[in-house]
Amino acid sequence: MRILRSFGLALCILAAGGVLSLVLPEYHLRLLNLSVVASIAVIGLNIAFGYVGLISLGHAAFVGLGAYIMAISTTRLGLSPWLAMPAAVAATAAFAVAIGLPLLRLKGHYLALATLGLNVSFVIVASNWLEMTGGTNGIAQIPSFSILHHAISDERSFLWLALVSLTLVVVVATLLHHSRYGRALISVRDDELAAEMTGIDTTRLKIMGFAFSAAYAAFAGCLFASHVRFISPEDFSYAHSINYLAMLIVGGEGTIVGAILGSVLLTFLPEWLRFLGNAYLALFGLLVFLVLVFLPTGIVGLRKFVRGPSRVDRSVQAAAEVRP
Repeated sequence: MRILRSFGLALCILAAGGVLSLVLPEYHLRLLNLSVVASIAVIGLNIAFGYVGLISLGHAAFVGLGAYIMAISTTRLGLSPWLAMPAAVAATAAFAVAIGLPLLRLKGHYLALATLGLNVSFVIVASNWLEMTGGTNGIAQIPSFSILHHAISDERSFLWLALVSLTLVVVVATLLHHSRYGRALISVRDDELAAEMTGIDTTRLKIMGFAFSAAYAAFAGCLFASHVRFISPEDFSYAHSINYLAMLIVGGEGTIVGAILGSVLLTFLPEWLRFLGNAYLALFGLLVFLVLVFLPTGIVGLRKFVRGPSRVDRSVQAAAEVRP
């Protein structure tokens, strides 16, 4: 039943996007495209943070690695974006496995600081490797995706590509969540020691979740590079990693719907609050604080107020009432 609901969610994404593509002006379409790309990256972060419990502050580095491999492959090697994208995703996932072998020995805030250092190191390398990345000047004139020699370069046509990509990502993430591997990943998050005692190889599962998360991030990076057609190290700083984490927390960690809601909300929020100027940052921090205090499960937790307590909650309450 839950899988059917997720397929229904995918169809709703396509339907809502189709309607919005007809009514939104160009600038808001661009914001919507950026929010869809961010949703793909945040769904990937949800696999590492929401499913496995890995606190990663270096997610933007994987987004940037995918974007740079895509940009270099298309502008210098002359590859088609359709060929460069799977190569970028595979290379980023392989890098995540290689870096995850020593990195995932750490836990908690030590892992968070290590991934933050990874992100800072990525920006430093991208800023100084002039021959390959162009340094702070970045890489320009990245080719767009094309179908039947028709370039997907305008905002409306790219929105459809982004929505189809998001739909596929949602379906794959749903199948992973409800598979035995997904349940094993969640068991590692809930109690790693208990998972080890049942015979689960927790190290292998954490590396697998980390690699899946990086692959999603690289996919989002490829879409971002093709959409914006220019990338620079500033696009993938640690501030973006923190923003991805904030999107997931505000939307609701551990849920695909929460990842999408948080991404859309925090992408459009600066536009809605533009009249506040720099005070927007203070309001943003206040929003995250209020969500953490009053909605620890994120925006998706509001559905409990709409639908009422679940059957499990009612059973627990009834048991408490009859207890002597």
